[in-house]
Amino acid sequence: MNKKFYISLLIVLLTLLTACSAENANSSAEGNSGEKKKEVTFLSNFPSETLDPHLNYTAVRAGITETLVRVNQDQELEGWLAESWDTSDGGQTWTFQIRKNVTFQNGKKVDAEAVKASLERNIQVSEAMKTALKIKSMEADGQTLAITTEQKLPQFPSELVHPNTAIVDSTLENMEQEPIGTGPFKVVSFEPNSKLDLERYGEYWDGEVKLDRATMTFNEDANARTTALQSGDADIVYRPAIESLEVLKSDQSIKTNVVSSLRTHLLMYNSGKETFKDPNVRKALDALIDRQAVANEIMAGQATVAQGPFLADSPFSPDYEKKQFSIEKAKKYLEEAGYEKKEGKMVKNGKQLTLKLMTYSYRPELPLISQVLQSNAKELGIAIEIQQVENIDEYLAEKTDWDLATYSLITAPRGDASYFLNSAYMAGGAINPGQIHNDELAKLIEELNQTSDKERRNEVSKEAIQIIDQEKLHSFLVHPNNFVAYKDHVLNWQTSKSEYYALTKDLDVRTK
Repeated sequence: MNKKFYISLLIVLLTLLTACSAENANSSAEGNSGEKKKEVTFLSNFPSETLDPHLNYTAVRAGITETLVRVNQDQELEGWLAESWDTSDGGQTWTFQIRKNVTFQNGKKVDAEAVKASLERNIQVSEAMKTALKIKSMEADGQTLAITTEQKLPQFPSELVHPNTAIVDSTLENMEQEPIGTGPFKVVSFEPNSKLDLERYGEYWDGEVKLDRATMTFNEDANARTTALQSGDADIVYRPAIESLEVLKSDQSIKTNVVSSLRTHLLMYNSGKETFKDPNVRKALDALIDRQAVANEIMAGQATVAQGPFLADSPFSPDYEKKQFSIEKAKKYLEEAGYEKKEGKMVKNGKQLTLKLMTYSYRPELPLISQVLQSNAKELGIAIEIQQVENIDEYLAEKTDWDLATYSLITAPRGDASYFLNSAYMAGGAINPGQIHNDELAKLIEELNQTSDKERRNEVSKEAIQIIDQEKLHSFLVHPNNFVAYKDHVLNWQTSKSEYYALTKDLDVRTK
């Protein structure tokens, strides 16, 4: 055989090998049946350092873990891993019936003993959840779990909506990287603050899981999130840049979903500081906030002015005296607090009122709100230094050098005022870094915690909120809308008002 023949034969063999390789690769991507795998990439603004469900919300959002109780779009409680619950003594002893057909993603059966062990781990690793749940003892018998709390808690089941109460196989280690839950998706790999790869859990208890795979990625830059959607690098983007919404709406390949959220942007005061022990100082700073400008300009119309911690139509929101932006009014409050303006500076005992304000970037509007307050305060002679940090909760909990903080949280995630009131105004509360204490308010919250009648609970909540408003224990700024943009091939997406649920068993994609 001549040289040309060998060369020709080699080319044919290489061509065949390349074709086989491509076919194998295609089979790998499409599966043995030849059907294309269904997958989505979800891009969020919430960075995640850990997947530990008892310390972070990501596992619930990603469909890895589930809680005993969840809240629907109408803010009503419904069973999830618990099919029912009741109390025989007004709220101190609770009996939960755990669903019988549930398994963890490693095949282990979920019974009352497993749920008990998960809750025990929860209150061991999270001081905030230990304070919220107030569990005294638990007894497991088959699928029945009896929980006794330290005191009567008529709204105890609503506490179990919290993502940090997610049920996991607590016998396993590596909870930070690979929690084993009961949800429709299980972890393939996790890169902190970067990427989470998931695959369908084939034995999921609540019916067919539509997607084969899902990827969650994280980026704090709203413009980068928007670009990723437009370029096709992401299928679903949580909170694209506000200013891009109209452009996205005009793109026929993209759908946008905007709902009123249960979130409130607010200004925190460090009540441990002598300056803020005088309510007139807090009232002065409250008057320096132009809420309407924040809603219209910084939030591009994607927010409503907040008169208090909850949406105005909430059954536990009282009637408020309308908030007014007034530098002159702020000046009068400061004069009542003993300050006077000298040579362009607001001073007391010869010292200018100088404040340190903390903020963070993954809510990009918060630094902008901080700058507006800084500018208005400067006009009055108050110096505000703005400092941006990565982990605002950690900083506020560990440091005492701050005076103010712009902050954002879901104030009514479970259709009731008790979560926010207990967390923000009671000793040891998860979001009370400013050491707020008011005897009259604490007494009302204690009453609320012992009251089961819904109408009375709403009335007590209103009384408590009126004290918060009168004393300006916080300044509530705006209620931002919750908005998501996604490609038109994404099916069955639902934007959660509570922001707790994202990747679900029903989420699907249209295959070509």
